[in-house]
Amino acid sequence: MSFAPEPAYRHGDPSRTAVLLCNLGTPDAPTPAAVRRYLAEFLSDRRVVEIPRLLWLMILHGVILRTRPAKSARKYASIWTPEGSPLKVWTEKQAKLLRGYLGQRGHTVTVHYAMRYGNPSIASVMDELKAQGATRVLVLPLYPQYSATTTASVGDAVYAWAQQARHVPELRFVNRYHDDAGYIAALAKRVEDHWMSHGRPDKLLLSFHGVPRRTLALGDPYHCECLKTARLLGERLALRKDDMVVTFQSRLGRAEWLQPYTEPTLIALAQQGVKRVDVLCPGFTSDCLETLEEIDQEGRAAFLKAGGAEFNYLPCLNDQHEWIAALSAIAIQHMQGWPTTVADDPEAREKQRQRALAAGAAA
Repeated sequence: MSFAPEPAYRHGDPSRTAVLLCNLGTPDAPTPAAVRRYLAEFLSDRRVVEIPRLLWLMILHGVILRTRPAKSARKYASIWTPEGSPLKVWTEKQAKLLRGYLGQRGHTVTVHYAMRYGNPSIASVMDELKAQGATRVLVLPLYPQYSATTTASVGDAVYAWAQQARHVPELRFVNRYHDDAGYIAALAKRVEDHWMSHGRPDKLLLSFHGVPRRTLALGDPYHCECLKTARLLGERLALRKDDMVVTFQSRLGRAEWLQPYTEPTLIALAQQGVKRVDVLCPGFTSDCLETLEEIDQEGRAAFLKAGGAEFNYLPCLNDQHEWIAALSAIAIQHMQGWPTTVADDPEAREKQRQRALAAGAAA
């Protein structure tokens, strides 16, 4: 087995600690060709689709990749921004803000982001971190609830990269933070801010990304962690049981997925006389196709068409202060024992000394 070329090793170089934020991914452009490339990578992941391999590849390449890209490209085009894909825009902002928040708390660490599917890839960013001297990497997926389809797949990609590396950095992984107090508080702040301006709805609907129901029977904790997030948020908001409903979205294929499904539930609520519904997607930390198009466009249209009067989509956490503060606290917790402060870093200490000298000279 051959290994990838390594940066020249020099004794005495200061070691670095890095945080790698990982999100799901996005096409490079809202075009059928770009969406086809993205879907081919995404839907080829054995973690995402667990049906017999040969049968699935025949379906994927014979049907899905021939028909779905054009339809999905139109959906992406409806939410695309001048800066690009919302998911990538928000993830990039989160990485920059996290570095700043960690720096304010005295931690001099490198923070980059990567996408599990699409660009920038996990492998390319791990190469970049190594080139910058990172010898310790905290892998922090932007998925609060653990699932084999998401969190474990990030681990697969990191380990696949490590198999090609001669000098593998020390690695740590954050698997979940679905019940983290800071994360729950950030969600509650998002809801409370909206209610302060608009009052309370008839129902608060929490829509999580769906997974096949069989994964629950096979031991995936995702369903339970979604329900715990919902329970803790409801308690934080002092909601009664009937004030809130939990649903699951983004079903793919004919198999049964976690229920209740989001859009049928919105239709049923409207038909039952619910006039106003507020929708929050706690499992998504960045707005993306599944929130902006599936919920804020398709879900809104379904609810209003069925007789509802007011539909409010509450944005994801995105760059919210409380969320980045919570994310920094999670990172610090998982970096315990690693040198991350100025006192641990000779180069950072020297830069701090030079700044102090320059400030003294200017005075």
